[in-house]
Amino acid sequence: QVQLVESGGGLVQAGGSLRLSCAASGRTLSSYAMGWFRQAPGKEREFVAAISRSGGTTFYGDSVKGRFTISRDNTKNTVYLQMTSLKAEDTAIYYCAAPPQRTAWNQIFTAERVYDYWGQGTQVTISS
Repeated sequence: QVQLVESGGGLVQAGGSLRLSCAASGRTLSSYAMGWFRQAPGKEREFVAAISRSGGTTFYGDSVKGRFTISRDNTKNTVYLQMTSLKAEDTAIYYCAAPPQRTAWNQIFTAERVYDYWGQGTQVTISS
């Protein structure tokens, strides 16, 4: 059974940075594309970033492009989300997610419905 555990959330001031981690157990992450999503209070969950198995292909939501960076360390079975220039509107619970099937080397997914496995989320709060 796949388990994803996010960490690294917290309270930071606007303009600050945070790095989120997503550690996996029960599965070798190197065989799967991965994604990060977030959900703010009263809003739908939205796509943040995705990364291919190889790490060579990434894609970002418009609201975070140029400020967030997704990466992975397959030797540690971990995916990261480096967040910089944080804004109040980045406040949300951040989730990492994995698809049910192995993915092609440079394939990525932005649609929430593709992902079957989700972590419990980590809270990120930005004070203005």
